[in-house]
Amino acid sequence: TSSQRVLTGIERLDTMLGGQGYFQGSSILVTGTAGTGKTSLASAFVQSTCQRGGKCLFFAFEEPISQIIRNMRSIGMDLKQWLDADLLKIHAARPTSFGMEMHLLTMYNLVKEFNPEAVIIDPISNLSSVGGDEEVKSILTRFVDFLKGANITTVFTDLTIGKAVGEYTETAISSLMDTWILLRNIETSGERNRALFVLKSRGMNHSNQVREFILSSDGVELTDAYRGPEGVLMGSAKAIQETLDREEAAKRVQELKGRKRSFEAKRAALEAQMAVLKQDMVTMNQEMAAVEAEAKSQKQSLAKGRNDMAKIRKAD
Repeated sequence: TSSQRVLTGIERLDTMLGGQGYFQGSSILVTGTAGTGKTSLASAFVQSTCQRGGKCLFFAFEEPISQIIRNMRSIGMDLKQWLDADLLKIHAARPTSFGMEMHLLTMYNLVKEFNPEAVIIDPISNLSSVGGDEEVKSILTRFVDFLKGANITTVFTDLTIGKAVGEYTETAISSLMDTWILLRNIETSGERNRALFVLKSRGMNHSNQVREFILSSDGVELTDAYRGPEGVLMGSAKAIQETLDREEAAKRVQELKGRKRSFEAKRAALEAQMAVLKQDMVTMNQEMAAVEAEAKSQKQSLAKGRNDMAKIRKAD
C-alpha cells in the first residue's frame, strides 16, 4: 500500500482530497447520471498522468477513440498528443463483442504489455450487458486486485440511471473502491448545472463540500457553490445572487462612507469649537495675568507710599 499521491488533473479536486490528490495505486469510482462529466473527470486524470511522463491505459466501452479525442478537445484536452507520444493507449470495444472472461483476459494482457501507471475503465456499467451483477462484480474484483498488486491507480466510471439519491452503483462495487466521487445534475432556476462531491476517500481527510463542476473550452474547473438561506445555487442563479451580493456590499460600503463623512464633519466642527475655546482660554489667561500684575503693582505702590510717608513723619 503506497502513501505516495498523484494529482487528479483538477487543482480544486486535489484540494478536496487532502490537498494532494489520489493515493498511488488506489481505486477511484466516479458515478453519475448521463451528461454529468464522468469521462471528462477521468480524462483530466489521463492528462495529468501523461503530462508528468506517466503512461495511461484507457478502456473505452462506450465511445470510439476518435469520438473521445474530439469530445475531450472541446473542453481543452488534447489526448491525441499523448497517443502520438506513446504515453496513452486507448482500447475501445463494445462489451457485447466478447464474453466477460475474454474482456478480463484482454485487459490483463494489455496492462502487462503497456505497463501503465494509470488505468481508466469507462464505463463499467456497460459490462452489465454481457453478464449479471454478480459476474461483473467478480470480474472487477479480480481486476482491481490485479491492478492494486501492480500499484496502478485506476479510475472507474459508472453510469447510474433513474436513482434520485445517486449513492448507488449498478454493479454494487462501491465497497471495493478507495475513493468515490459523485457527480450530479442539479436543476435550479430553469437550468441544469453539474455538481461534484466526495462521498468517501479512505486514508485521507477529504472535503465534505459540494462544488460546482464546470466544463468549458478552457478546461475542467471546480468552483464554490453559493450557499445561502435558499440553499445551494449554481449557474446563472449563482451569478445573479453574487451580483446582488456585490451590489448589497457596495451599498453597505457607501453607507459606511456616508456615516464616516458625517462623523468627520462633526469631529471637524468640534475641533473648530475646541480651537475657539482654547484661544478664549489663552486670552482669558493673559487677561488674568495682566490683572494680577496690575494688582501686584498697585500693592507695591501703596507699600512704597506708606514707607515714604513714615519717613516724612519720622515714624518708628
